[in-house]
Amino acid sequence: MTAPRTADDLGTLRAARGWHADGHRVAIATVIDTWGSAPRRKGSHLAIRDDGLFEGSVSGGCVEGDVITEAQALLDAGTGVATLDYGVADATAWQVGLACGGRIQILVQRLADDGFAPALIDRLLAAAAAGEAVTLAIDPATGATREGDDGPLTRAYPPPRRLAIIGAVHIAQALVPLAIGLGVTPTVIDPRGLFAADARFAGLELDRRWPDEALTDWQPNAASAVVALTHDPKLDDVALAAALRSPAYYIAALGSRKNHAGRLERLAALGFDADTLARVRGPAGLAIGAADPAEIALSIAAEMTASWRGALAPRA
Repeated sequence: MTAPRTADDLGTLRAARGWHADGHRVAIATVIDTWGSAPRRKGSHLAIRDDGLFEGSVSGGCVEGDVITEAQALLDAGTGVATLDYGVADATAWQVGLACGGRIQILVQRLADDGFAPALIDRLLAAAAAGEAVTLAIDPATGATREGDDGPLTRAYPPPRRLAIIGAVHIAQALVPLAIGLGVTPTVIDPRGLFAADARFAGLELDRRWPDEALTDWQPNAASAVVALTHDPKLDDVALAAALRSPAYYIAALGSRKNHAGRLERLAALGFDADTLARVRGPAGLAIGAADPAEIALSIAAEMTASWRGALAPRA
């Protein structure tokens, strides 16, 4: 299943940082403007190593070859920055394969303190792990880049959103593709072999550990949501307890209001106070009259989105 785009871009920068740490010279190419049917969105990254190895994409394959050549020339020069323009009407664009009808402008910087500093990648990766957003300000004339939102060009890195689904149940099967469509990376956690069958979640790696163990490694952050779907306190309660000890932005569990009241009593016995327990949405999902697993999944996805956007009303 396709990962959200922010994760792809951070993966590209992570690879670039690793190459640099190994002693390679590295350039970062970034789409800084697009017109028409450009094949990649503004902000997309391509990392190029001095030996030609690359990671990421700025055009889906159309102009990468030419960008890599230009980047290697920049690395050989050891200074400066390059701005590259490709459009369907340009002879160069036809030669390198951009015939989609759009135009793109690409900035190529060296991974260096006077360009795209290695420390900035460390900052972006640390922020992503913590669920924080970071914006970088770029000077296209010099390539100098710093953290901030007041430069000639800016590139925002929203935190990668994640969803831990406790229980490989029918609702989870419907919720996974909804989450992916919203740009949220799902993880399904269920130690029960009959439920956690690969064939039921094709293309998604399942976590078959107990929820408390799995969430200890997963480490919910401020861009994480945790939804418990099993109706089994042995699984749901430990997951909810782990989520309540974290800054997760959305925590929810299935079950009737009566069952939810019992759940809150059990969690209170573990030492959680009333304000903390109020973070658990139960029953999970917005009240849309959902009548089947697909509609319940939709109601949960909607409530999760409302929570992320700060539009979630308190329960009566």
